[in-house]
Amino acid sequence: MTFSSVRWFVPLALLAGAQAHAEVQAPDISLIIDAYHSSNDTALGGRTKGWGLSHTELGISQQFGSFARGTLTTVLEANEDETDVSVEEAYLQSLSLPAGMTLRAGRFLSDLGYLNGQHPHADSFTQRPLMYRAFLGGHYYDDGVGVSLVVPTDLYWRISAEAFDGGELGEYETDSTVGTWALSTTLGGDLSRSHSWQAGVSYLRNRMLEADTDAHDDHHHHEHDHEGGAHGHSHGAEYAGKHLYLADLVWKWAPEGNNRNRQLTLSAEYARATDLNEHASSDEYHEGWYGSAVYRFAPQWSAGLRHGRVDVKLGHDDHFHDGALEETTAMLAWSPSHSQTLRVQYTHQDAVEDWHDTFAGADNTVTVQYIVSFGAHDAHAF
Repeated sequence: MTFSSVRWFVPLALLAGAQAHAEVQAPDISLIIDAYHSSNDTALGGRTKGWGLSHTELGISQQFGSFARGTLTTVLEANEDETDVSVEEAYLQSLSLPAGMTLRAGRFLSDLGYLNGQHPHADSFTQRPLMYRAFLGGHYYDDGVGVSLVVPTDLYWRISAEAFDGGELGEYETDSTVGTWALSTTLGGDLSRSHSWQAGVSYLRNRMLEADTDAHDDHHHHEHDHEGGAHGHSHGAEYAGKHLYLADLVWKWAPEGNNRNRQLTLSAEYARATDLNEHASSDEYHEGWYGSAVYRFAPQWSAGLRHGRVDVKLGHDDHFHDGALEETTAMLAWSPSHSQTLRVQYTHQDAVEDWHDTFAGADNTVTVQYIVSFGAHDAHAF
């Protein structure tokens, strides 16, 4: 973590330490292994051809009395070309603030969108949708501080505000203490015993680009030769703007609320990034969307279908070229126990507009994924 994030972390650590002498609980330790084999590389993909490990997590969580809980998550990713170990989470979270408030400080996943705050192993597909891989590097985590509030209403209503140093979103030089900040709100509720829903909107302000738009332009010039291929373990955004807007909608059906035997989940998200650089007009922006359906038709079996697209503007001097990529994915998963999932997935990509071979890696791919978890881990989100 950078110095700017550590200064947020230290005050909470000191306060947690004051409670630790009286009420220390044993830490929760978990290991989640995500092994796979992929028949091909894919455009904007994170899993390369061949055998590999993707997002294999070792997590430690410790509660300090009634005041706070600390979390550390390290991630191992490995394929035939490279091995990468990174710290994805290292934060303290409050447990006893009044009025339904929660404070986090350190390195953590942003609450942006529907999927970003969830760990990838909880997903129903082997990779995040195209829009996440293009605009958020798959999933966006960073160093900073965040506060959220669950409003005491009949509906579930959560409001979140976060400030980050921005270093994990892109490789840009800036003197700003706050490189990015984000706002999000989520509403949800039950329509009946069998039907539930959730909807949200999010906004990310990227001050990193404002500080160094020239470097951002050069960054994309150099990537034209390889942007479409699998980037291995890079977590930065491939395409970014000063402003990123997201909207999400999720509906779930389970007979009489019993989702153990059968459940249908329909979800959709839309994202738009604007103010790409100093040359971009209001009509020049990146956008992406996806829709997915996942049906658990038996306690141990589920099937899913997802389709999505990204339309991007590729900077070239003072003008842009169009790029567009579509992706259709079908998967079948078997979970013999709560801690294991074997998934087979077919992915078809189509480079609809492909200036300068931006999406040269678009291909048909079959991926076999095996996820196994050891120890305790948090319950999955809605």
